[in-house]
Amino acid sequence: MNSLNSSLTWQYRTPKTQLLLWVGWMLLLALFIYCWNIMTEHTMWVFVYDAPQAAADLIDRAFPPRWSYMERLWLPLWDTLNMATLGTLLGVILATPLAFLAASNTTPSRVLVRPIALFVIVASRSINSLIWALLLVSILGPGLLAGILAIALRSIGFVGKLLYEAIEETDLTQVEAITSTGASRAQILNYAIVPQVLPTFFGISVFRWDINIRESAILGLVGAGGIGMQLQSSLNVLAWPQVTLIILVVLATVVVSEWISAKVRQAVI
Repeated sequence: MNSLNSSLTWQYRTPKTQLLLWVGWMLLLALFIYCWNIMTEHTMWVFVYDAPQAAADLIDRAFPPRWSYMERLWLPLWDTLNMATLGTLLGVILATPLAFLAASNTTPSRVLVRPIALFVIVASRSINSLIWALLLVSILGPGLLAGILAIALRSIGFVGKLLYEAIEETDLTQVEAITSTGASRAQILNYAIVPQVLPTFFGISVFRWDINIRESAILGLVGAGGIGMQLQSSLNVLAWPQVTLIILVVLATVVVSEWISAKVRQAVI
């Protein structure tokens, strides 16, 4: 009996499981090779091989930045900040009632109203702000208005989703305590639910504003105004020192907005 036990060795997986695992890895590798061949079917590898030299040449022409061009960036940068701020504000205003309509514990109708509100939130989140900007520029023409509306339409889904989830996670004991006093539905919202979600609301709003500053800098590439239009103009004429300066300005703006966003969220949450 002792000799039988000594001849047995422990294995993490059975031979059958190991075989299936290896077959799975081989199938995954075959799938990767197949997808890679499809993705690179029309790739001109001569350009890929030359990419390091081309990148080095581009970097050499892009430095040093053209600092004198900065005087032409102040107004576009201000437009970008306004686009992000006004778009965020409009998106938050529209998303707040949607969030209360979508939350299962505050919606007036789970059968009709809640699905409609959820559909609007999902539709907003599923379309990128750049696509919204393309559509709005074709309708309204180029300018800041298209950019502001694109930022707002994208922000509705982001703010609405996070806010309605926060509403659904509110403490029920506070709601029950207010309800037991005979309070109306509006009073329950005002005194039991809103105070609980208010810090989250401010945190979400500031976080979205931070994101929108980055997106606003890109929307100008499709004619939505802001510093992105200056970037597009510089790219069109191959003014690489100007492109470098614009990228540095956008980077600095994003860093500052990130710092402000972190401080505000730290203060309210």
